[in-house]
Parts: sequence; structure tokens; C-alpha cells
Amino acid sequence: MKRVPVIHAITKLEFGGAQQNTLYTVAALDRSRFEPLLISGPGGYLEEEALRMGVDLKVAPHMERPIRPVPDARAYRELARLMEPYGKGIAIVHTHSSKAGILGRWAARRAGIPVIVHSIHGFGFTPAQSPSLRWLLRAAEKRTSGITDHFIAVSESNRADGVRLGLFDSDRCSVIRSGFDLRRFREAQKPAPGVLEDLGIPPDAPVILMVACLKPQKAPLDFVRMAALVHRDLPEARFLLAGDGELRESVAGEALRLGLEGIFLAPGWREDVPELMKGSRAVVLSSRWEGLPRVIPQAKAAGRPVVATAVDGSAEAVRDGIDGFLCQPGDIGTMAQRVLRLLQDPGLAESMGREGARVVDEFDQDTMVRKQEELYARLLEEKGLW
Repeated sequence: MKRVPVIHAITKLEFGGAQQNTLYTVAALDRSRFEPLLISGPGGYLEEEALRMGVDLKVAPHMERPIRPVPDARAYRELARLMEPYGKGIAIVHTHSSKAGILGRWAARRAGIPVIVHSIHGFGFTPAQSPSLRWLLRAAEKRTSGITDHFIAVSESNRADGVRLGLFDSDRCSVIRSGFDLRRFREAQKPAPGVLEDLGIPPDAPVILMVACLKPQKAPLDFVRMAALVHRDLPEARFLLAGDGELRESVAGEALRLGLEGIFLAPGWREDVPELMKGSRAVVLSSRWEGLPRVIPQAKAAGRPVVATAVDGSAEAVRDGIDGFLCQPGDIGTMAQRVLRLLQDPGLAESMGREGARVVDEFDQDTMVRKQEELYARLLEEKGLW
């Protein structure tokens, strides 16, 4: 049987869950049945990793996150040109993220690709946008839904929202969890003392960790302000924010304004996140909206409780009071209370961590890939192409 080309398109290979699981999917697809290709906009943090993994990567130079009509038109033509060689045969286009999702699906239609799939890692229209922009993006998503054969959602919440908003019927969307290397987090060891010392953390200090891209969606300033509240009651605690992004300077400025020098640490992206999780008392996520963030099941696999905002898929991933705590987005006071409770009661933190570690098997990255392969095969069979 001839291998079927599967073309994944994503806006940018920045450091994030959607990008990492897309990259792993492309690398791990069954090469006896599929021929994967990845298309991305330029300049992503994970581009070098893609090349190390042997991924066939093509760059669309004009694809970028901001909405700009002229570059977007050029990106559309670039995507169509990259897809055209596959349009006369059996092929699948699988898009991710809002910009590549819209442009990529229309480019696939122009190229004559017979099967089009889109993954929802949270929707492109968000509470942070103006009403007019949200309306425009919802309208674009609804129009593009008409040329999409199937959707994949990472959370039941996103699936339900898509049905409620009229973007698709329930039978046109499957929930497939965003996978990761479970063993890497389960078997991680606490950081060596020298690692903590290099970060400026005393070896006996309890650590609260957040791992996130520093952008409005993740509300990292809420984490800084929460840290200031906890610090007043427990000065020995340290707060570590692993990540980078557009709000980096704002985060640093807020920590300085709140007197958290040497208490709040933001070292940028880290490759040792599993070890940092093992060395923390709890993991926090202060997001204002989400798909289903992988950092939650990752923390649970590492045996650590999570304090997260009850948004979208996060509320599915944390069992409130059992393996972590949920609070409303922006409720910094409640978040601080929950974190303080875990800091003051190590036994509770350990028991919650054990509970969380028991329920993360569905996030295995190879399970994620096999489920996508099964979906591809079904869609091809339904169209009489396989």
C-alpha cells in the first residue's frame, strides 16, 4: 500500500503544548502507512528540535500570529504552493492553531487535498479581544468549518463549546488528549543542589513552580501577585516561573515593584521541567483561557498537586480537593490561600500528588499518535480513498 502524505501546518514552533505534541506526532507517525510533512511559520524555538528529530520541515516565511492582510495573503499562497504537489493524489492536511488553521485549511482546499482535519488547542477568539475581533474570528472559523472533514479537541470543554457555537456537529469532533512522555515525568529526580543554587534557591526552601509562555492567556502577572501574597505569610517560600514571551519585562517589573527580588525567579525556558516539578511543592497555572494545558497532567505524573484556574479543559484535568485546587481566573487571593495551604501542610501536598499520579495514563504521547492514525484511516476509508 502506498504511503499517504499527512501535512501538518502550525503557525509557529514556539515552546508550547500544541507545538510539542504536533512535533511528536509528525516524528512518530507510522512510516509504513504515512508520509508526514510539517509546515510552520519562521523563527520558532522548536525549529532546531524538529531538525534533530528528523522531521521534514518546510517554512512559510510570511505566516505569523498577528492579523495582517498583506502578509496573510502571501502566507496563504505559500501554504497552497507547498501543498499543491500532494493535491492530485490521496493526502491529508491537519492544521493547528488559529492562523494556520484558517489559512491552512483554505490552502488545502485550493490544492485539492481530499481530507482536511483541524485540531482545537483552545479557540482563536478569546476574552482578551475586542467584541468586533471576536465576532470576525468566530465568523472565519464558522465559514472554514464547512471545508473541514473532522475536528480534534484536546478537552471535552472545547468540544462542547464548538458544538454550542455552531462550529461543528458533535459527530464531527473527537477528543484526543495532548500527549507527552509520561515516563520522563514519572521517573524524574529532584534537581541537584547545584541546580537550585544556580537558580538562587536555598536548598531547604519550598518551591512553587509555574511553567508557561509569558503571554496574556497565561496571566503570568497574576502568578507574581499571588507570590507576593504568599510571601507575606511564608517568607521562606520561593517562586519559580519557567518560560518566556512577550510579557517577560512586565513580569520582571512587577516582581521588582512588589519587593520579590531573590524570591521570585524567572530564568526563561528550561529543559529540566520534570526535575523542577519533582523539586517543587506544587505547580500553579493562572490562565485566563485554555484548551487543556499539558502542564497539569505533567505535574500530576511527577506526583505534584496543581493549583489552577477553572477554565476550559483545566477544570477537567484537576479534581478539586483531590489532586489539586481550582479557583476562578483572576482570583489571586483564593489562589494564594490554596498555595499557602499546600506549603504549610506537606502531607496534604504529598497525598494529592499521589492521587494525581494515578490518573494520567490517557495523556501518553504514543496513545495520542495511535488515536490520530486511527482517525486518519477512518476518514480515508469513509471517502473510499483507502
